[in-house]
Amino acid sequence: MTPVDCAGALLSIDLNALVENYRLIARRVAPAEVAGVVKADAYGTGASAVAAALLEAGCRRFFVAQLEEAIALKPELPDSVQLFVLNGLQPGAERHCRDAGAIPVLNSLDQIRRWSQLAQASGRTLPAALQVDSGMARLGLSPDEVRALLADRSLLEGIELVLILSHLACADDPSSAFNDKQVAAFNDFTRHFPGVSRSLDNSGGSFLNHPHYEVVRAGIALYGGAPQDSANPMHPVVSLEARIAQLRTVGPGTGVGYGLSHLAEETSHIATIPVGYADGWPRHLSNRGSAFIGGIRVPIVGRVSMDSMTLDVTHVPDMLLYPGAPVELLGPHQSIDDVAADAGTISYEILTQLGHRYRREYRLAEPAEQKRSMTA
Repeated sequence: MTPVDCAGALLSIDLNALVENYRLIARRVAPAEVAGVVKADAYGTGASAVAAALLEAGCRRFFVAQLEEAIALKPELPDSVQLFVLNGLQPGAERHCRDAGAIPVLNSLDQIRRWSQLAQASGRTLPAALQVDSGMARLGLSPDEVRALLADRSLLEGIELVLILSHLACADDPSSAFNDKQVAAFNDFTRHFPGVSRSLDNSGGSFLNHPHYEVVRAGIALYGGAPQDSANPMHPVVSLEARIAQLRTVGPGTGVGYGLSHLAEETSHIATIPVGYADGWPRHLSNRGSAFIGGIRVPIVGRVSMDSMTLDVTHVPDMLLYPGAPVELLGPHQSIDDVAADAGTISYEILTQLGHRYRREYRLAEPAEQKRSMTA
């Protein structure tokens, strides 16, 4: 744990807000169950802490992308909780998945055959989810593989299907006709497996006006990102506050940073903060992004460096400018979606790139009488 005085920035994760987002989605999609997507270390916020908070809130299904993520997280979850591996299994990883108690999402006939062979060799059925490609051309059974599976159900010998899923390509756009096409394709496949739970919706899908089936996989919306290209109903979960490392005054025409890509037009005050692209702050924000000091927008001037960046603080009152003074990078004046828009990317990328040099502080999701502060 990085001591407060040693850290260049503080990353705060509000688990209470995360749980409120979980409950907001749950109310919207009821009676469907909401599963927590905690891949990529819970979108950079810490899978262990996030899973514990969601577990306390009633979540009983979780999704990661890679088997190694499941192996790390499963010991922290009760045996009754299902932990799915979205990317399926590489050849040779089947026994590790079985021994970890994780559930693979089988995305191809080859993965199905290998899991079936292990089940038969183990002398018991093994649980699995089955993903069908409903039009995204990414993971999941292709149309040819679907036909082959439906023609030969023996391929599933030894496998207990606990979930069938697919993934929406355009859920962030409610007007996209492709959403309905994927629903139709998903329905056409799942009718062959009556009684098996189904999951199609991601965060964006949970806000579409269509049936939500039995399980919704909530990802970016849990962490405060906008689920669709519209007003964001989610509570912000992550805030990031840096501290000023150095202040200087430069004259007109002075170049700032690598390549001198910014030239001061007037006598300017420049603040350097110890956050850079090694900390996950996109280099694309050079000369276009911003931060806030005392609620005042201050532009990033010059290039974002590996370990630092420079801000034009000319119009900030002197009383707010001193070594160690707080600088808001994510917070009430600037969301992860705002930063993503400035960087020409998406909030997922901003979150998952947040580095590990920050001091991390968690606000715990617990009953009001038990709430306390914890840092990690």
